[in-house]
Order: sequence, then C-alpha cells, then structure tokens
Amino acid sequence: MIKREMLLFEQGGPENTEATLEASCRRAKELGIKRVVLATSTGRTALKALDAFKGLDVQIIGVTLHAGFWKVYVAPDKDMVAAAEARGARFLTATHSLMGNVESAIREKLGGAQPVELIAHTYYTFCQGMKVAVEVAVMAADAGLVENGEEVIAVGGTNEGADTAVVLKAAYTTHFFDVKVREVIAMPR
Repeated sequence: MIKREMLLFEQGGPENTEATLEASCRRAKELGIKRVVLATSTGRTALKALDAFKGLDVQIIGVTLHAGFWKVYVAPDKDMVAAAEARGARFLTATHSLMGNVESAIREKLGGAQPVELIAHTYYTFCQGMKVAVEVAVMAADAGLVENGEEVIAVGGTNEGADTAVVLKAAYTTHFFDVKVREVIAMPR
C-alpha cells in the first residue's frame, strides 16, 4: 500500500500554479521521473515550472494551443517561449488529441458528439485540468518528446495556470487506451 499526500484546491485556476508545480517537483524526485509535460498557452507556466524544478534533472515540455485557437484564446508569447527554451525547455504546438481536432470540426459543421469528445468529457468529470493533462501527454508522445509507455508528470489547468497534476504512463494517440493515470498529485475538488 502507498500512502501519500494529494492536493485538493477549493477552486481551479492560476492561483494554484505554484503549489501544483511544487507538489509535482516533490513527486518527480520521489519517483525519479525525468519528464514533465505541461500545458502552457503563452509560455508563462513553462517558465514557472523551470523555476520550480530548478536543480532537478527533469526535462520540461511545454505544449501550447494549436494555431487555430490563438485568435480565440491566446498565442504563445515569443519572448517567454525563447526565455524558457534558453533554459532548456522544449515546446510543442500541434493538433489537440481530444478536443480541437477533425472530430470537433465535424461536430461544429454537422452537430452531434463525436467519440473522442465523449472521452474528453469523461476526463472533464474530474476537472478541466485532467483532460488537459492527459491530452498534452498524448500530444508529446505523438511528437516523440516522451516515449510510448513512459511514466511522466502531466500538468494542466482551468483556463490558465496549473491546478492539476498527475503521474501517468504516456501513449501515442494510436494507442490511446494504453494511457494510464497512475496518481493524482493535485486537482480542484
């Protein structure tokens, strides 16, 4: 049996970023995890992660919104991304595996829920950050930034910042059902 602490926030949001990243850092040290995959629209959360994981041999992989969402939400900030890359972070901008893909376009044009969106909404039953954390880990695996089956820490959030972190076994989109959420480090309740 394993006993350990899990952070539960009263509300989701960017005010939980520091605590989420600190708890993720502790868990990465305990488990010897070498890669942290996180959602970062502008690059700000990646910079905060670099500070939180400073001195630890961990690769920070920032996953941004795909370009089709930039006008709706926000584009990566070139200066923040460059600053994070200069400190060793890697970035990925790609089609989202669960929402914002071809099936989303079918729903918008023709209506009806598509199968992959049902999966996304199932993760939403935990919280928005859970869906995002799983999604960015799958995207990073598809891009070859993490290995299929590798245990990583995946971090997501509610709109901005980070409020959800999990330990999971990553998988390619083509092996999606091999993704295994092993532990919840932090999430809003």
